[in-house]
Amino acid sequence: MKLKGAKVLLECLKELGVDTIFGYPGGAVLPIYDALYYEKEIKHILTAHEQGAAHAADGYARATGKTGVVLVTSGPGATNTVTGIATAYRDSIPMVVFTGQVAQAQLGKAAFQEVDITGITRPITKKNYIVRDIKKLPEIIAEAFAVAKEGRPGPVLVDIPKDIQIAELEYKSENLKEKCKTYIKGYNKTNSKENELEGQLDKAVEAINNAKKPVIYAGGGVIISGASKQLLDFAEKIKSPVTCSLMALGAFPGNHEYFTGMVGMHGTRCSNYAVTNSDLLIALGTRFSDRVIGKVEEFAPEAKVIHIDIDDLEIGKNINVDIPVKGDVKEILKVLTDRVNEKNESEWNSQIKIWKDMYRLQYNGQKALYPPYILNKLYELTEGECVITTEVGQNQIWAAQFYKYIEPRTFVSSGGLGTMGFGLGAAIGASIGQNQRKVINVAGDGSFKMNSHELATVARYKLPIIQLVLNNNALGMVYQWQDMFYEKRFSSTIFENDVDFMKLSEAYGIKCIRITKNDEVEEALEYALELDEPIVIECMINAEEKVFPIVPPGEAITYMIDQY
Repeated sequence: MKLKGAKVLLECLKELGVDTIFGYPGGAVLPIYDALYYEKEIKHILTAHEQGAAHAADGYARATGKTGVVLVTSGPGATNTVTGIATAYRDSIPMVVFTGQVAQAQLGKAAFQEVDITGITRPITKKNYIVRDIKKLPEIIAEAFAVAKEGRPGPVLVDIPKDIQIAELEYKSENLKEKCKTYIKGYNKTNSKENELEGQLDKAVEAINNAKKPVIYAGGGVIISGASKQLLDFAEKIKSPVTCSLMALGAFPGNHEYFTGMVGMHGTRCSNYAVTNSDLLIALGTRFSDRVIGKVEEFAPEAKVIHIDIDDLEIGKNINVDIPVKGDVKEILKVLTDRVNEKNESEWNSQIKIWKDMYRLQYNGQKALYPPYILNKLYELTEGECVITTEVGQNQIWAAQFYKYIEPRTFVSSGGLGTMGFGLGAAIGASIGQNQRKVINVAGDGSFKMNSHELATVARYKLPIIQLVLNNNALGMVYQWQDMFYEKRFSSTIFENDVDFMKLSEAYGIKCIRITKNDEVEEALEYALELDEPIVIECMINAEEKVFPIVPPGEAITYMIDQY
């Protein structure tokens, strides 16, 4: 059967199991949108902006483990996705972005809405393509989805000129899922060295068996690998405390006795002390970011380091590693758990419990509205049975510190790039992907304003998202740094009362309530959680509220400023 390229694209996506596309139409993708008009099996979510589409696909991928899909037009439509692509790239999120392009005869001639999007995105994609031959379209699509998921996941871009979209192809089912599996299998085979791996595993087992003060440091790779159960089994067998990066929240149950919280700049004292005093640090699927390690020479100074990661370029990049292990975290943990000796709790476990008890994250009992109180109350009411998305800044860290994440894929946040404006788009994707769970986006007023137009998408699809806006009329985290480290020179960080969020929500037909004190929190949250429709809760907080603990930049992670 002869099909046009636009229809071939949709048939390929259905073969690959794609059920949702996030996008925004335009001239260079009109043939694809025309084909979508008749499509019944793929849901298209129209966002308010192409950046919102990219963030929504990202949030969908993080919340479900599937590959997010984006469809936008050429020129500014394509360039508007760049921040979303970079966000996914830094956090290893599988995403395929389809961009329209001018016809091949017009390439390089400054045609209307022409831009070299493959050149622009080359540094922030795992791979990108421009389709030059209609016959290669199915193969390119299959390879794009395989590349997005294989090894360390990430975004892939496919640029489709308009003439390819209207060209005809004799098309039959291509068994694309099997082609993806073959590609991934071939990739993994060419990148594995079994003898070398076996030797490193032997060294790791010996180090674990001999360790007196082990600490497991989990990164986002644990979630990506689907290794949460394996991590739990491993930690319980060797009786090791577990700390995590921001991206790993939910990889290990936040209410487990061995969990010590995050490590690093905004980590707990228990985690930072545990890492610093450990004799073995077992790092799983993490890149040792600067926000975690602080002063390099004082990070785990007495510890032997085992680093397990599927991307060998990350191993030894930021800190010295004694036992590098390249491989899938889930599979490696299975082997280690089977081979290591079962341990009993020791003095080290007692010390961890003492630190946890002494240095619990606390919040005061003041009547003024206090962000940690809001997040703690939200956890009490939901018991972790929801998905939390965040913007970036103080709101993000409070959400990370004061809400307990029990399961993987329930915390969705921009880590590596730190993208303000990420959260609401991500909440849309998470809500569509995890429609059985309530989704709450935690935002500061600064981040929220960056993409608040996505309230139009929330309203259009009647998504029952709770939007918490922690409104301090300031750019909170930057304001905090200026207060603490720049002698209170508040340069361009005070907004004053510049947006009425009640009226903004009303303009989109979304309910909004404003709260000003702790006594109003529980009632507001209970009301919002019972609603089967979107709602905005504006929380009027003081700009002087700060995120604690905080490690000043360049200091060792044991040098923490807090309110104790």
